[in-house]
Amino acid sequence: MSKLTLYYMPTCPYCRKVLNFLEDKDIEVELKNINKNIEAKKELQNEGGKTQVPCLFIDGEPLYESDDIVQWFKDNIE
Repeated sequence: MSKLTLYYMPTCPYCRKVLNFLEDKDIEVELKNINKNIEAKKELQNEGGKTQVPCLFIDGEPLYESDDIVQWFKDNIE
């Protein structure tokens, strides 16, 4: 199985969309709140090249855009 890490902010509506989908489907991934964790924000900037959220890292590769993230889960996890 792929190593999955989701970078998010709790107040972001696009992040909420992804988080709600994960909750509805009972999918667990590592979560990193970039508002509370400055190191996570730095990781996101260094590894992804920007601090845009939501961002799902799949085996170290960033995937942005909530619709694309949800679709990835539908295609690969469900």
